[in-house]
Amino acid sequence: MYKTLMLAIFVLLAVVRPGASATLTPKEELGKLLFFDTHLSKEKNQSCATCHQPPGFADPLNAAMPQTEVVSRGSVGGLFGVRNSPTVAYAAFSPHFHWDREEGLFIGGQFWDGREPTLKGQAKGPFLNPLEMTMSHGGAVVESCRYPGNQLSKRYIELFRQVYGVELAEANLEDRIIASAFYDMTADAIAAYEKTWEVSPFSSKYDYVQAGKATFTPQESLGLKLFNGKGLCNKCHISKPGKSPGGGMIPPLFTDFTYDNLGIPRSMNPVLAKAPVDLGLGGRPDIAAIDPKGLQKGKFKVPTLRNIGLTAPYGHNGYFATLTEIVEFYNTAGVRGRWPKPEVPQNVNREEMGNLKLTKKEVAAIVAFMHTLSDGYGKPLSGIVLPPFP
Repeated sequence: MYKTLMLAIFVLLAVVRPGASATLTPKEELGKLLFFDTHLSKEKNQSCATCHQPPGFADPLNAAMPQTEVVSRGSVGGLFGVRNSPTVAYAAFSPHFHWDREEGLFIGGQFWDGREPTLKGQAKGPFLNPLEMTMSHGGAVVESCRYPGNQLSKRYIELFRQVYGVELAEANLEDRIIASAFYDMTADAIAAYEKTWEVSPFSSKYDYVQAGKATFTPQESLGLKLFNGKGLCNKCHISKPGKSPGGGMIPPLFTDFTYDNLGIPRSMNPVLAKAPVDLGLGGRPDIAAIDPKGLQKGKFKVPTLRNIGLTAPYGHNGYFATLTEIVEFYNTAGVRGRWPKPEVPQNVNREEMGNLKLTKKEVAAIVAFMHTLSDGYGKPLSGIVLPPFP
């Protein structure tokens, strides 16, 4: 029944899908140039894509050495971020951060703690983060766009004029209001690019199977059955199609965009070992102010599992180097003596994880299934329409 439903979705939405970056709008092209431009960091050595490299849109250095590189390196040597870089892929589908009265939960937003409600807000953060791209202020980022030593400067000037009707070359960036307005435009353009099919291509084996163009192996099929059954994975990583704001159907995103404390232990990696306890959502001052009982402490955003096989390590602190490790954690969390104590012991979810009694064969099957969620199995499928993102 489920496969029949998915096939129907692909048929109903059958339209020609863009097949090359040349199809990007001018605003999306501007955003893409900004996203991949290393010139926009203090040492001119880091771009958004450095920590969010396609096809997984995550940090390739972390993925290559997940045992040691648990967080991303900054533009300035010796500096590191404090949380594992999440994938940007499919981030556009996250709703604006809000409290859902019906569910009694916070939902949506960007970053592990949802502190930025929108993609546009998120895009401004890394440039100015002292541990990441380390730019002094938004005006400095804009100045780097038009700096003659930046080989993209002429194209930036053209695109700012075409997209926003402004003259980048002549802007008085000493004026804070003007500089802020231009910086806002850069974030707006990056967000526009992050809403394109390039960042959310739905090109995994899973998508091909649902479209009737590929077949799961027996192990992958078992993994999907366990994912939706004994493993309880689908309780938070939703495996059913969703609906777009316009009422269209969206293939599964494998997240419910909520926040949860999994009870992940404190990282002993030298980069993070001396860091303060990370309270996640509950550590945000605005949330703490309305949460006197500390019910949000230790909670982090439920990530999409799309591209999960390309985005090691796992957990907000990169505690788990492999998919097998984190699935085994879900399987045995809370079992006495199996794992170190949680970094934040209150609010730990033990209803949907822990003591699942999965065998090694079953753990391996779930991992095999999750690898089918990696984009790049084939070209983006025609028949999937991205919704009109806000």
